[in-house]
This record gives sequence, structure tokens and C-alpha cells, in this order.
Amino acid sequence: MNTPSNVVDFPQVTVRDMQVGGADGLLAARLYSHAAGRETSGKAARQDTLMVFFHSGGFVGGSIDDGDVFLSHLSDESSNVVVLSSSYTLATVKPFPAAVEDAHAVLLWVKKHKARLGWSGKRLVVAGIEAGANLAAVCALMARDRGGPALAGQILIMPMLDPALTTCSMREVPADDGMADVASTCAASYRGYLPNPADRTHPYASPLQSSRLKNLPPALVLSAEDDPLRDEAEQYAAKLAANGVTTTLKRLSPAPLQDSGARNDCACKAAALSEIGRFLAALDVSPDASEETDMASNPPS
Repeated sequence: MNTPSNVVDFPQVTVRDMQVGGADGLLAARLYSHAAGRETSGKAARQDTLMVFFHSGGFVGGSIDDGDVFLSHLSDESSNVVVLSSSYTLATVKPFPAAVEDAHAVLLWVKKHKARLGWSGKRLVVAGIEAGANLAAVCALMARDRGGPALAGQILIMPMLDPALTTCSMREVPADDGMADVASTCAASYRGYLPNPADRTHPYASPLQSSRLKNLPPALVLSAEDDPLRDEAEQYAAKLAANGVTTTLKRLSPAPLQDSGARNDCACKAAALSEIGRFLAALDVSPDASEETDMASNPPS
């Protein structure tokens, strides 16, 4: 079924609610497709690129509704890409590793259900914002370690990657700054997601701590000026590039982050959509994108 009124500004975008397979059962999901990608002669077309997206919420909250406007914008601008937004088990229900197991299970599910998604099965990209970007990064590690599914790219938008909260951008938020709440919220989120302290150094919980970052798909990493998560995003991009992963890093303009949906708003209003569009277009012209090993890291701009 179509989602409510927040997508009425995108008449070319069809949005359909569905369920996908997680690690322990069905998960709510939402599929976005553009009219330009739907067939012309009475036969449904299949797009070559599917992007699986995981929402924000600090592992303890959020839903597929949070990214609705952002993904509608993205689908409207990237007409040759099908976007699937999937939920995952929140830490309030079951802590780590439930969410990452769900996320990887969704990738396996989409490979088996291509026709339902209007996807040819050619290119699979994983993406997310904040906690969802952590899951996207971890999915890339899990897909490599578990022999699939093959990924053509990973898109990490303002990712949460450091449970220790040790980066300068996180530690140096002024106490009287409104964004101090973001830092404390991240700390509370990790306490819920990783109640076992030993898990905080596990690479599937903290990709930034991983010492095995080779043979991963090309990455687009988007940080944001004045975001406490900025440094961990940029450090991860640097580590990916140092390990031979084709990596593009861009720093977005400042945006207020005082509310839970602000990172989605930032991604809509800043240059995120155009950066993602360029990244996806580059995969389109690279037939073996998931096998690229040349390093191409761009500094923040």
C-alpha cells in the first residue's frame, strides 16, 4: 500500500509498504520506485541497482517513517534505482547483535526476492543514516566475512561508529551548546545497544575498531560540520582508503541536530542527495564495482 501524505510532493515516486525477512522473522519495510523505471509496454521493468537503507534512531528508536521524505527525494532524483527501507530489531527489544543480524538477513532476503522488488539483481548497495549507517558498514563486513551477498557499494551518512565516544568532535562539544544533547543521547543509545562492555570493541558493533577493512565495496562517507559524529565518520573513511577501498568522503554543511529527525533533514537540505546520486551513477558505469580495489579518497570539502 502507499504511504500517507508526506510523499505527495513526489508524484513520480511510488511507495509501497511490505515485509521482508529478518534474522528471526518478518520486518516492516518500504519500497520506493520511480515512474521512469517502470515499464512502458505493459511489462514491469527491473532496475539494475537496489539500495537497501537502514534508518536512524540510535539503535534504540526510530522506524522506517523517519527516512520517508529523504528517501522520496532520493528516489525522485535517482530514477534508475529502487530503494528498500528496512526496519530492524531495536535494542529495547533485543540488544546487539540482533540489529546487525537482521540487517544482513535482509540483504540475503532481497537476493531471493528480486522480482517482488522490481530489481534485476545486478547491483546491491547498502546505506543508512546514523545508527543505520553503522548497520550498513557492518553489513559490508558481514557480507565479506560470510561469503555474500556481493555488494556494489556502501553509503554511510553521518554514521555512528565509535561506542567509546572518544573522537575530538564528540568530546569537544561545548557544554552549553544545544548539540551537547546529541553526545549524551549517543552515550545512552550505546548503553542500550551494547549492555555487555566487551561487545564495544567487536568489529560488528564498532567498525571503526576493526583491523580488517580490506576487500570491502566502494564507500561514500558523508560527515557533517558541527556534528559530534563528524570525526568518527572521517576517520573510518581514512581507514577504508588506507586499506585499498575506493572511498569518497564529503563533509556536509552545518545543520542543527537538536531533534531526532535532524540528520534526515540535513541529508535532504545539504549536498547529500547530489553526492549519493553521483556515487550511484558511477556504479552504473562500472560493471564490476563490487570488485574495485583502487583507492580514491577525497578530502572533506
